[in-house]
Amino acid sequence: MKFSVNREGLLRPLQQVAGVVERRQTLPMLSNLLLQVQENQLFMTGTDLEVELIGRVEINNAETGAVTVPAKKLVDICREIPEKADIEVALVESRVEIRSGRFRSTLSTLSAMDFPSVDHSSPELSTELDSKALKKLLDKTAFAMAQQDV
Repeated sequence: MKFSVNREGLLRPLQQVAGVVERRQTLPMLSNLLLQVQENQLFMTGTDLEVELIGRVEINNAETGAVTVPAKKLVDICREIPEKADIEVALVESRVEIRSGRFRSTLSTLSAMDFPSVDHSSPELSTELDSKALKKLLDKTAFAMAQQDV
């Protein structure tokens, strides 16, 4: 797996997907993000076994592959890279190398085959709703939501 991408194009979807990942997990895999490269697109998947988010980014110089990396470390590294810089990511043996200009970093990985997936089922019923209307509905019902869902 190998790809390059602009920092700004990667950072926003990366932060959104990493928001699902909990820092303190009993399973090490749940603190990781699944990175999959297919046809010049990067798919980033984060899950806590209840919620799964998938972000998609257009990338350059792509080589197909999949791997998992620690979510928090990847976000921290991408935040520290200068704005408008290009980031090169490559899987070398069992580690992911991140490069940008003179910056170099290496992250440990876990097998993409072990990454849990939320069951994908086709919806029996679907509807379209404006995001502003959905937010308004959630704001009106937020008082009834559990604060600590065990």
